[in-house]
Amino acid sequence: MNVMDFNVKRFAADAGTFLSRAVQFTEEKLGQAEKTELDANLENLLTKAENTKIWTEKIMKQTEVLLQPNPNVRIEEFLYEKLEKKAPTRMNNHDLLGQYMIDSANDFGPGTAYGNALAKCGETQKQIGSAEREFIQSTAINFLTPFRNFLEGDFKTISKERKLLQNKRLDLDAAKTRLKKARVTEAKAAAEQELRITQSEFDRQAEITRLLLEGISGTHAHHLRCLNDFVEAQATYYAQCYQYLLDLQKQLGSFPSTFSSNNNQTSTSSLPSISIPSIPISTSLPTQANSVVTSGFSELRASSGSRKARVLYDYDAADSSELSLLADEVITVYSVPGMDSDWLMGQRGNQKGRVPITYLELLN
Repeated sequence: MNVMDFNVKRFAADAGTFLSRAVQFTEEKLGQAEKTELDANLENLLTKAENTKIWTEKIMKQTEVLLQPNPNVRIEEFLYEKLEKKAPTRMNNHDLLGQYMIDSANDFGPGTAYGNALAKCGETQKQIGSAEREFIQSTAINFLTPFRNFLEGDFKTISKERKLLQNKRLDLDAAKTRLKKARVTEAKAAAEQELRITQSEFDRQAEITRLLLEGISGTHAHHLRCLNDFVEAQATYYAQCYQYLLDLQKQLGSFPSTFSSNNNQTSTSSLPSISIPSIPISTSLPTQANSVVTSGFSELRASSGSRKARVLYDYDAADSSELSLLADEVITVYSVPGMDSDWLMGQRGNQKGRVPITYLELLN
């Protein structure tokens, strides 16, 4: 037998098998043929695997949206990944905002109150942008990649074996149908032999599929570890952002109107007590002291006396507890017990109120 004859016979056999399966499947759908049902345990495993695939896809896709809300950028990154090329480095939204703030600070003058505040805010936004990149990278490696590997690896293997099981089941039921229709003794003997073979192949494929499906529990355990990694990375990221912004608030204590709420309550004087969870943070967080707190102010707070101070900038009081200031005027300042280190009490004649120390220059 030459190769061509072998290929023709093989094609004919495959076509016959395909036709037999198609007929069996159609008759089952029309209710004209019986169907061998899988045992309950195997059915439950198949359902569990399918649900795992569906929810893994949904969680993975929504995580990608969380990390990159822009759909066009996501498509671009997907194409680079498929082409096995490195995506171009781009600034994130925090980076862009930070750069705009720094550029505007240079334009307005970093020596002005507004320019100085913009510069500080810009640097903090860049720090947050850097923390965001670390969070995205960690999540992509420790969370998204294992989920994607399951969908593109293990589940594809499960789907392939499940399809083979379906075909073996159709072959088995088609053999049962042929045995029922056999009338001649020779035909019955051949049908019985075919039934034994298809039953054996079906049982073997059912066992292979079962073993693969039982691995879904291991997949869940692995995904649980990945979920822990994701939560830890997210907690680290938000803790970093909180610390950066907390430090920025301290630096901008001289600009309370910037942080005033709708109720005109300054956050610098009444920050909420927030407990940061004790988690490992890979990058060192800034611990910059407020540069405007000079030794002169420290000495004044430590003493019970008062000093004259020149006002550097105009300042509008946020509420009745504060004192409005005019640039270049001279006022008396002193400290009271329990007062925030960024503030002093100011007095102009009979008017008294809290004043930010960064608006002041102590006089000798």
